[in-house]
Amino acid sequence: MRKLHCSLVVFFLAIFNLSFSQISPEKVLYKTTRQGDLNLYIYNPEDFNESQLYNCIVFFHGGGWNSGDYKQFERQSKYFASRGMIAISVEYRIRNKHGTSPIEAMEDAKSAIRFIRSNAKLLSINPNRIAAAGGSAGGHLAAVAGNIDSFDNPNEDLTISSKPNLLILYNPVIHFVRKWLWIDNPSKASPYDNLKKGAPPTIILTGTEDKIVPVELIKNYKKRMEAVGSRCEVIFYEGAEHAFFNRGQDFFETVLETDIFLKSNWYISGPPTINN
Repeated sequence: MRKLHCSLVVFFLAIFNLSFSQISPEKVLYKTTRQGDLNLYIYNPEDFNESQLYNCIVFFHGGGWNSGDYKQFERQSKYFASRGMIAISVEYRIRNKHGTSPIEAMEDAKSAIRFIRSNAKLLSINPNRIAAAGGSAGGHLAAVAGNIDSFDNPNEDLTISSKPNLLILYNPVIHFVRKWLWIDNPSKASPYDNLKKGAPPTIILTGTEDKIVPVELIKNYKKRMEAVGSRCEVIFYEGAEHAFFNRGQDFFETVLETDIFLKSNWYISGPPTINN
């Protein structure tokens, strides 16, 4: 487990240039539900070539499965598109807009990954190089897609995997310790309780003062990942609370660490290009 060294980050941020403001998303319908249509917001590289296959990062926003939208990860999406990936921010069902529970959100997360993989050639995406990322409840959804075999839509082609190849989790809700109104057995929806051999390589970025995702839980998750033979990096941000990753300097630091992790897994190449 490693801790972020501020002096190193400041050095990197001083030399990297952020230049992605011109990248705009394409809206693509991926699912029709009784509560409405759901879209992907796809950010292609500026030099996009449809005959090429690109590595992909898929973002799930937070908001307690109640609120939020794709724009929470707009800056991250634009940045990683500028680094040569296809970045996708997912719209999924939430209670405030659709009157649904996290069960529908989990199904939608898996539907999104499956749609991307089944349409990979059309979208110019490498189907074997799909990273999923998310913050808080969105981190839970990414981890569910990566680690839990249930909550699939039975009307989809289940021969196509909904499992991402890599996970990037920002203060993720990875465990439920009490019964919720929307599910009788919370363990079924807990990535913490469903880790097994073949779990995708994972990085977790979280704060030491997070009251929703305790430090010890994250440490134990790392141990469980290692016990099943999977890579799990954890970075603790001293004094940071829940949902810190989009705020001020923390945004730049977490994007930089995400960039380093993606490069270490051969999803991107070259030096980071971000500064504050």
